[in-house]
Amino acid sequence: MQTTGRDADWLDRAEYPFESHFLEVDGGRMHYVDEGQGRPIVMVHGTPTWSFLYRRLIRELSGSYRCIAPDQIGFGLSDKPPGWGYRPEDHARNLRTLIKRLHLRDIVLMVHDFGGPIGLSYAVEQPENVRALVLFNTWMWSLGDDASARRASRLAGSRVGKFVYTRLNFSPRVLLRALYSDKSKLTKAIHRHYVKPLPSPGERQGQWVLARELVGSSAWYERLWEKRDRIAEKPALVLWGMKDPTFGERQLARWRELFLRAEVVTFPESGHFVQEEESARLGPIVREFLAGIP
Repeated sequence: MQTTGRDADWLDRAEYPFESHFLEVDGGRMHYVDEGQGRPIVMVHGTPTWSFLYRRLIRELSGSYRCIAPDQIGFGLSDKPPGWGYRPEDHARNLRTLIKRLHLRDIVLMVHDFGGPIGLSYAVEQPENVRALVLFNTWMWSLGDDASARRASRLAGSRVGKFVYTRLNFSPRVLLRALYSDKSKLTKAIHRHYVKPLPSPGERQGQWVLARELVGSSAWYERLWEKRDRIAEKPALVLWGMKDPTFGERQLARWRELFLRAEVVTFPESGHFVQEEESARLGPIVREFLAGIP
């Protein structure tokens, strides 16, 4: 059974008080949040998260901006079909469909984790429609030279890896918690919102495939990175958790080198999920950055 915004009895509507919208894309029905009016901010999540990750920023920004936060197919309240591709490139095509169907113009792209290559693929292909970028811990290049990424991707692609990701729901149950620096910020109530959208092995294909494609899609990432000059002059805000064991100072240095007009804010005590661990601080920082965009 597919979970929707209406039948998700585990969903705390005080924490996530947004109306559900759906769009038919490749793979099924994509769920998305569409709140507020003004310049569109398209918020792109990674794994094993969904639009819930951006809930506090949506509440903070929707008074002045139009906040659109989709759930990738296989995540959150979107369909989770068996046998679909689930590669980053597949999600990127769906994101392009969403932006086109909603007639979004002059957008701000906000990306995190796998949302980096998924979202930034749109920016390098259609830079004329992207006004600015907001990046949380993410990448857009091959990780083939990263030994830890190679090990993680190889393990995920193995029979054992598929078992722990699909049968044991490893990514939201275990990996997500491990990537927090301050574990107290991941309360049982919040953690439930990342575990419950993936109730059965058949609905966990998306997180497993993305783990495998961390290195498996390296050729696609490299093609994106070769076009990086197309976004080098975009106003960029980089918000970086410095205690992230996956994307740290080395990856941050690449973004510093690329963007000619980058504002970089680091969070020394935050892990991978800055949106959760630093939620109280993010709103004013993002607002100030957006206010300075012509």
